[in-house]
Amino acid sequence: MSSTSKSPLAALSGFICFVLVAGGVSGLLREWFDWFHFMGFVRFLVPGGYEVYSYVIMIVLGLVVGVAGDAASRRGRG
Repeated sequence: MSSTSKSPLAALSGFICFVLVAGGVSGLLREWFDWFHFMGFVRFLVPGGYEVYSYVIMIVLGLVVGVAGDAASRRGRG
């Protein structure tokens, strides 16, 4: 029987990945359509005038954190 529990690093990176990607997507939707206000705290993290660039960077950074955490957890198992 194999163990499917995640390491603390994988769980933390998965959470950070979700927060960054969801925050970036909701920020872009808010900037473009002004109707989706999920995770509104991210608007305090971006500099004025650079909102769209900042939200795209948040999405990319979230994906990178997710991939790095997955790679680290796979390396630990193997």
